Amino acid sequence: MSVLLLGLLASLAAGLMTGVGALPVLVGRSVSRQANDTMLGFAAGVMLSASFFSLILPGIDAAQDLYGSVVLAALLSGAGIALGALAVAAMNEALPHEHFIEGREGAEAAALAKIWLFVIAITIHNFPEGMAVGVGFGGGNVANGLSLATGIGLQNAPEGLAVAVALRGQGYSRLRAFAIALATGLIEPVGGLIGAGAVSVSVHLLPWGLAFAAGAMIYIISHEIIPETHRHGHQNRATAGLTAGLILMMVLDVTLG
Repeated sequence: MSVLLLGLLASLAAGLMTGVGALPVLVGRSVSRQANDTMLGFAAGVMLSASFFSLILPGIDAAQDLYGSVVLAALLSGAGIALGALAVAAMNEALPHEHFIEGREGAEAAALAKIWLFVIAITIHNFPEGMAVGVGFGGGNVANGLSLATGIGLQNAPEGLAVAVALRGQGYSRLRAFAIALATGLIEPVGGLIGAGAVSVSVHLLPWGLAFAAGAMIYIISHEIIPETHRHGHQNRATAGLTAGLILMMVLDVTLG
């Protein structure tokens, strides 16, 4: 199976986890804010570990193999990380969006427009995440790609639940809230295909792609996910979840790698 197809399928599976997370809305069950923050913390830990073990370290190794210098490899990876973070920051500035369910940045949004703001918000998150999965597979390391897809999929589930619950609060039906939450994850395969395609075209793009994807993920973790988990007074449980997620994904990365 080609790396392009692997990247596409894995990023699609990760994106569909937004729908899995939203399933409780269909059956009328609710998840407590404390549990949701703990799950988001766990997912942040998984993503943080995957950023280093599945993206940054392999990127440094790839750059060192290409250029024969560990110092140059580290500098290149640092530049790629910075570019990835800056790219997502620029998207945040350019597009009106919401941080999960807190509300629009700046002026209040009309209730009718809220759904589109949610879609934009999740798109901002999911596109670089899908790209990270694609880059992981595009480098030819299936274990790295699988660990990234697992970590991002775990993060998508509580995010999908948060979106669906917020939409239910705005009066949307259970089915419509679920369908929209599911649809927000379908941008990930687009990012996955682009990421896998870019790094498979030229070996010289691989270290840049890995570092860029890592920078994008680290920005999302720090700017979006962690603040959300601390917003409701559950920071201790969220931090415990983050630690557990980081340790689990570290063990999986080392074992699978």
